[in-house]
Amino acid sequence: MTDVHILAIDLAKRSFQVCGTALGGAVLFNRMVSRAKLETILREQAPCIVAMEACATSHFWGRFAERLGHEVRLIPPIYVKPFVKRQKNDAADAVAIAEAALRPNIHYVAVKREVAGLV
Repeated sequence: MTDVHILAIDLAKRSFQVCGTALGGAVLFNRMVSRAKLETILREQAPCIVAMEACATSHFWGRFAERLGHEVRLIPPIYVKPFVKRQKNDAADAVAIAEAALRPNIHYVAVKREVAGLV
């Protein structure tokens, strides 16, 4: 997995869709993983861009990925929607997140820092 430039993650409650893309944007893999497997993937992956749609849980995963040395990009869902090319499902959403993360003019959401004593 050293060829991965962007790791796009479509977050859900129990399983996550993870799409890895190369530097040029070609999809290397797009698979569903469990929560434990996502942690393993993030730990084993060489530092890369980790992109997710901005939501409540994306800040948790963003902090987790940043601690492992990844660059995190939280993208507002309204900026991801135009890149969904076919019917809306988790796999298509993950590819759309990866494509939106490649765009130079997308504004990202800052990862919220932990509040002392609450985590």
